[in-house]
Amino acid sequence: MEPKLQRRIQRYGWDRAAADYEHSWQRPLAPAQHRLLALAAIGPGERVLDVACGTGLVTFAAAEAVGAGGTVVGVDLSAAMVARAAASAEARNLDRVRFERMDAENLTLPAASFDVALCALGLMYVPDPRQAIGEMARVLAPGGRMVAAVWGQRSRCGWAEIFPIVDAQVKSEVCPMFFSLGTADRLSMLCRDQGLSDVVTERIQTHLEWASAEEACGAAFAGGPVALAYSRFDEHTRQIVHAQYLESIAAHRQGGGYAVPGEFVIVAGRKPV
Repeated sequence: MEPKLQRRIQRYGWDRAAADYEHSWQRPLAPAQHRLLALAAIGPGERVLDVACGTGLVTFAAAEAVGAGGTVVGVDLSAAMVARAAASAEARNLDRVRFERMDAENLTLPAASFDVALCALGLMYVPDPRQAIGEMARVLAPGGRMVAAVWGQRSRCGWAEIFPIVDAQVKSEVCPMFFSLGTADRLSMLCRDQGLSDVVTERIQTHLEWASAEEACGAAFAGGPVALAYSRFDEHTRQIVHAQYLESIAAHRQGGGYAVPGEFVIVAGRKPV
């Protein structure tokens, strides 16, 4: 897909998903976010950048870690996500945190201005992940750390049929290479290619739990990457895709809810001194 079009789809898709995202995904994504933060080992007084920050789930955890003497900047392509995150920062009276709408592939930030750069489950959506990683490396000070998390191997993500189900109704082109960064050592290789050293990789097996079919469908369609395409479906089409998706995850039903297997890949590296 033409990169400009892909960015537009991502921007307006996540604008659509913003209202449902945190409710749907805060708990399922927590294992990846917690491990990403642990590997980052953020300390008091540090300067942290959170790329593809969404509503700020990782950003606010980083703000707690840096304390009153540190600063945290969250950036996201979606204006709606940034607006929600900024409103939450204001409500918390956190003046050491700021949010800006910004493209991960073109960070309008000074070089060597952060101690830590994070990207929790955002790199799958950018047209050129190599460029985005290069931008994060550029804004890191010498010795700074970068940690990124992506979804893992497709065969280990039980919810993966959501993409062909939606594409059968309308060609969404939402993320044509969604699982590629979680395959083999692709993400760690990109980090090394962009000059990062001491690169380590971890894989986390998890289960995404939803209490009901309604919650599972809400997360998959309204609160996630296919939200823009889903917003164009009439009620009949929505019923069709709901039924198909629930059939695809039927093996993971537990009582009235679901525990769908998933995998996260987390890679950490350091900018050489």
